[in-house]
Amino acid sequence: MTLLAIKDLSLTIDDTHILHDVSLTVAHGEIVAITGESGSGKSMTALSVMGLLPHNANPSGSITLNGTDILQTSEPDLCNMRGNTMGMVFQEPMTALNPVQTIGAQVAETILIHEKTSKADAQKRAAAILERVGLKVPPSRYAHELSGGQRQRVVIAMAIALRPKLLIADEPTTALDVTTQARILDLLRDLVREFDMGLLIITHDLAVVANLADQIVVMQKGNVVEAGATAHLLAHMQHPYTRALFGASSHMVELPPTLASSPLLAVTNVARDYPMARKTPLGPRPMFRALEGITFQIDQGERIGLVGESGCGKSTLTRAILGLEDVQSGTITVDGAPVFTGKQPNLDVRRKMQVVFQDPYSSFNPRHRVDRLITEPFHLLPNPPTGTARDEAITNALRDVGLSPDDATKYIHEFSGGQRQRIAIARALIIEPALIIFDEAVSALDVSVRAQVLDLIADLCRKRPLAYLFISHDLSVVRTVTDKVMVMKAGKIVEQGETETVFTNPQHQYTQTLIAAAPKLPAITV
Repeated sequence: MTLLAIKDLSLTIDDTHILHDVSLTVAHGEIVAITGESGSGKSMTALSVMGLLPHNANPSGSITLNGTDILQTSEPDLCNMRGNTMGMVFQEPMTALNPVQTIGAQVAETILIHEKTSKADAQKRAAAILERVGLKVPPSRYAHELSGGQRQRVVIAMAIALRPKLLIADEPTTALDVTTQARILDLLRDLVREFDMGLLIITHDLAVVANLADQIVVMQKGNVVEAGATAHLLAHMQHPYTRALFGASSHMVELPPTLASSPLLAVTNVARDYPMARKTPLGPRPMFRALEGITFQIDQGERIGLVGESGCGKSTLTRAILGLEDVQSGTITVDGAPVFTGKQPNLDVRRKMQVVFQDPYSSFNPRHRVDRLITEPFHLLPNPPTGTARDEAITNALRDVGLSPDDATKYIHEFSGGQRQRIAIARALIIEPALIIFDEAVSALDVSVRAQVLDLIADLCRKRPLAYLFISHDLSVVRTVTDKVMVMKAGKIVEQGETETVFTNPQHQYTQTLIAAAPKLPAITV
């Protein structure tokens, strides 16, 4: 029985056409995935169903949910439907949660808004719902006290508190590590079966789509270019865009061979502790050991991967390598020189390292032009280039990453996500560092853009002896862009070795768990 029916949905905002005759259906107990690149119209389709379009939006067509035409429904009635008939799980749970309310209070709020019940009863039901989504923490906790996967479970609990008939999940696993991602997907699948609700999931992760959805809807530039049952669509792709998407998702990078060289980065028996809250007012502050006995080496021109769940110590290790914080014991050296001298960072060493962050947009000042943004590392140089030499350095850096010298005069908002990441790489390259740290540098990118950025990294390795530490929770990416890989758990490196050897024959149980949890794209002929 059809639960949601979207027919010939078109949408314009001001004079811009966003959606063009979009049609799809979701039945009770069915999981339908909408996939496509950023800007394809996935999220706007979901917001249309929820009735959350901006005031200047002009939709046409019909959206029928459980017999009600959403586009003809008043805002008060839509408010009553949100939470009752339909719920939504947003992409970034930290921004969807109220930082000054406990998680229990936020789930209870959904119940109190829609039902005439006591606060005590709502809180009791909220606690039961949080337990149902597998959250084993007290309802009195706040969002900042939880991990990413735990926050996502809270958002799901809020969305299903009143057992809606339709659940919309917008990129619910994008920023999660593989084991947490697997648990969230299993939870969504179980909730669909238990409540017999329809699930409309929006994602650019095609491995998730292939393993979870009953139906797939592929969107491009506001149009549905292909749709059908998952197994049939994967076996008989008709549209070139669909074939290109799935081809990019399994894209393999061709790295140039590494040459024998001398050690560059040496991390030896490093430990890092953080003070925790006192258990009694006058008692000692217990210490939390974030890193313990970390030892590894990166040679010049060598590409190393680092994988592990959230909270395993990857970010702490990164900050220590970059000289952004000191360690309690052990040594970190670059070309034999310590990253810390006494209690001060060694700037002579720091200029040999650069970092590319996960979200390039938030790492740039939006009021500065590209030429100023990518020359920020010049402050590390004793004699930074000026005049013509500065202009040449900017031109060479932009060309190296496949951009035009004319882009130097533009602002960051004028670029796409993939172009911004190229600019971030240009900023990292401009002082020609010996080591670059890629911190989840492609996790937020669409599969086609991700493939382009990974090819760019491989091309840069051909042009210069570039060494890097590639940190990611996407095991398929790590497998294709690294020579060696390290697996980290609870502050320790539990396994390291040649990348292909670790992936094909993992020795540690935790490594085996990570690889088993990673969603896998079935063999597809594109």
